[in-house]
Amino acid sequence: MAADETPTPRRPVTEAPNPRTADLDQLPVGELVQRILDEDARVSAAVRAARPALELACLALVEALDSGGRWFNVGAGTSGRLGALDAAEIPPTFGLDPQRVQAVIAGGPPALIGPVEGAEDDLAAAPRELDKLGLGPSDAVVALSASGRTPFALAALEHARRRGARAIAITCAPESPLAKAAEIAIVAVVGPEVIAGSTRMKGGLAQKMILHTLSTAVMVRLGRVHGNLMTGLVAVNSKLTERGVRILCELAHVDRARAARALDEAGGSVEKALAELMGE
Repeated sequence: MAADETPTPRRPVTEAPNPRTADLDQLPVGELVQRILDEDARVSAAVRAARPALELACLALVEALDSGGRWFNVGAGTSGRLGALDAAEIPPTFGLDPQRVQAVIAGGPPALIGPVEGAEDDLAAAPRELDKLGLGPSDAVVALSASGRTPFALAALEHARRRGARAIAITCAPESPLAKAAEIAIVAVVGPEVIAGSTRMKGGLAQKMILHTLSTAVMVRLGRVHGNLMTGLVAVNSKLTERGVRILCELAHVDRARAARALDEAGGSVEKALAELMGE
């Protein structure tokens, strides 16, 4: 290489063109939709291949939460929104205090509904936000970045390691900086996107699958589920009240009227209502 030449940066796998969709703009709508669905169908196998790391991450998160620590999903853009979505589902589904599983997204709350330009490149932002939340050695950080190169996510993971917290990565890029920085790296190699670089597609789908697998498995291991029924549920609306009544009827073998009364007396907590009914 000549002295005045600059080496070309290696293109991330998430930015590579997809030969199977090279003629996307020429397709009739039926074939266009089919190509997208065919690519999505590849994601499940990629996530399954990451099972060993998923198991390790599950055990680490159970240990953190069981010892009083917290779980932070950290990311930017689509990855950050997916992390926030999964964290938000934990309290109503499993009855866990909202402070126990939280999300930190580049750009803050406005980034949940729209782009916040440049937020993902702020290396100081994630450590600053995690320190505001009091990140410590009993906690766990799950950093999400499909490309494995997002500065916000990488800074969060490196900061977690400095603070002695568990450091888990979710990415679609093997050998990426995020994967290398992690204590546990969950890598779903989904390949090039339908539209090059649009990781809201297969990358987003893989991250969603990983997140709900992790959170569900962790909550089951923490005893927030009985069989396959969400006994940690807190009934805060009519849909959840109806679900809670059905759960109580099935597990406590009581009629609907008794189940509804017990749930009301327990302030909507299925777990408390079930304990009361089983103790009768």
